[in-house]
Amino acid sequence: MAQPGFVPPSSSDFFYNPSFGSSIVATKPVMLLLFSVIIITAFFTLSARKSAVVPSRLQFAGEAVYGFVRNGIGQDVIGEEFQRFTPFLFAIFTFILTNNLFGVVPFMQFPTMSHIGFPVSITIFVYIVYHWVAIKKKGLGRYLKEMCFMPGVPKPIYIILAPVEFLTYFAVRPLTLAMRLFGNMFAGHLLLLLFTLGGEYMLKSAAFVKAFAVLSFGLAIGLSFFEMGIEALQAYIFTLLAALYIAGALADEH
Repeated sequence: MAQPGFVPPSSSDFFYNPSFGSSIVATKPVMLLLFSVIIITAFFTLSARKSAVVPSRLQFAGEAVYGFVRNGIGQDVIGEEFQRFTPFLFAIFTFILTNNLFGVVPFMQFPTMSHIGFPVSITIFVYIVYHWVAIKKKGLGRYLKEMCFMPGVPKPIYIILAPVEFLTYFAVRPLTLAMRLFGNMFAGHLLLLLFTLGGEYMLKSAAFVKAFAVLSFGLAIGLSFFEMGIEALQAYIFTLLAALYIAGALADEH
């Protein structure tokens, strides 16, 4: 009896039923999200517990990650006021990075940021912070004026420019920030599923097809390493853009 045709992966493969009970908290993506918090907390607690002038490997690793966010993103992008935003940027970077890397960790193999709700939730925090920073520094009226009515522009142009700028700050920025992270994680995981499931399917096919299964599994392994780089890059880009938005909110003029 011939086996049924190959069923390619789809968006349905990103949804999981609860592992126990009926609560959404018991689904794999949510449990991975909670597990990431435990991992991050445990790692940085242990790395900072016995600080020394000559750091251990664990302390060096923790300080390297923190220094990268503090100096390479916070200080370089935000400038002199970076220190008060460093914990926020550090939390964003480590949280996204850990959840992204779950996509290539054996037995987990699911990037939680491929669920649109999680990137949107983080984006909401970024959205609130950079608008709150701007309003606190400039006041709501001045902030909206600088946003929508850039100096040196002919007044008739404001009819088009003002609503475009308003939508950019209040809709386009948060939408693109969330969709960029979600889209990359979703597409990457879908490709890995395609080559893995395709290789498994070809192993059960005719003898001459089995040879292609090796190629499919090889591509899945190669893409896993490539995806690891993409996952780290997306965590960096998200955090960098958050810092850029905060820097723009602190600037005297846009």
